Amino acid sequence: MRVTVTGGAGFIGHHLVDLLVARGHSVVVLDNLHRGSFEWPGAAHVECLNGDVREPGDCARAVAGSDVVIHLAAQSNVMGSQSDPSYTYETNVAGAWNVARAAVDAGTKHMVFASSREVYGEPESLPVSEDAPLRPHNLYGASKAAAELLLRTMPASDLSISVLRLANVIGPGDSGRVTPLWLAAACQSRPLVLFGGQQVIDFVPVGLVCKAFARVIERGPIEEPVNVGCGVGTTLQELAASIREISGGDASIDLRPAREAEVTKFIADVARMRTVLGIEPPADPLAILHEMWSKRP
Repeated sequence: MRVTVTGGAGFIGHHLVDLLVARGHSVVVLDNLHRGSFEWPGAAHVECLNGDVREPGDCARAVAGSDVVIHLAAQSNVMGSQSDPSYTYETNVAGAWNVARAAVDAGTKHMVFASSREVYGEPESLPVSEDAPLRPHNLYGASKAAAELLLRTMPASDLSISVLRLANVIGPGDSGRVTPLWLAAACQSRPLVLFGGQQVIDFVPVGLVCKAFARVIERGPIEEPVNVGCGVGTTLQELAASIREISGGDASIDLRPAREAEVTKFIADVARMRTVLGIEPPADPLAILHEMWSKRP
């Protein structure tokens, strides 16, 4: 199968591309290198295009001849979205539309959209099922919800849209989010900066997320959105304790005021992931911290 992966040089993207190649697929990567890089070993085995989903011509070039498109490209950071709303809209909303239109024009029949747990906002109860209302609490979540709705209602199209709503993905190669920031801080004996301290987070290993994308393209389109998470809530105090244990240190906590844009609590209901995708989450979502520590920059 020929697969186009937008954002394929990013954190999730390069792990996914390596998995798809290992499973025998031919892969094309479209990435503007805003956060990613073509400097990873697996890039030698795929077609890498330096382009931007904000440019329809780049999208058309990337999807030509592909059987399926996996759309990961996004401004994927909550606080980054708040600080640069124009880039967030142009990439996350207009960019998703550009990729979908290019896929329609190319005759591609299936697009898998990487959405986010942020579309739910601050949930009324936990765990959160896919049937919960979409009430985004920040610009990132709003952009993902808007893109979902646009893609689901594309007129006059034979393009099937599958939606995976990702919890907080962790693994080697990530940057700019709490887990890699804290691992770097612990390595340098610096305090772990904690905003608020009341967060409960559903961490999910990147390998499970990649498996979910591969499962969707190989089984065919799914009609309803699917949460991809572990279904386990981890407090940031628990994360800090795990990082202290792995690093062998006693890094202190630098507690700062909560940031209004951030959702406080989320745990995914993963029943649909189990039944539709046949994927079982790990018992300990933080087990991957050992690999992240050993592969830290």
